Amino acid sequence: MERKEKIKRREKRKKRTRRKTFGTKERPRLCVFRSLKHIYAQIVDDTEGKTLVSASDRELKEKKGLKKVEIAREVGKLIAKKALEKKIEKVSFDRSGYKYHGRVKALAEGAREGGLNF
Repeated sequence: MERKEKIKRREKRKKRTRRKTFGTKERPRLCVFRSLKHIYAQIVDDTEGKTLVSASDRELKEKKGLKKVEIAREVGKLIAKKALEKKIEKVSFDRSGYKYHGRVKALAEGAREGGLNF
């Protein structure tokens, strides 16, 4: 029962921040989903309702022996690389109700290292 309540609280926070965060063509939204095993990121243009770029830790080749935080940083670098190939440089970061801490923070820092501005 505790887990369901935790998810409901996160969804409530997510809705509250999504009212303010909106991805446009000039500045799309970089949203994060974090499960217990994996981490996913996608860049979305909300005006058209399309996902422009996506990345996850499932795409990484070398993740044996890495910790989850290190994997998240690599996913951030990967999404930044893919975004720059599509000429996307500026994004607005949507943490989806998660705390800016741990894996979410590492993904954001990795994306900044890769060249994204937010």
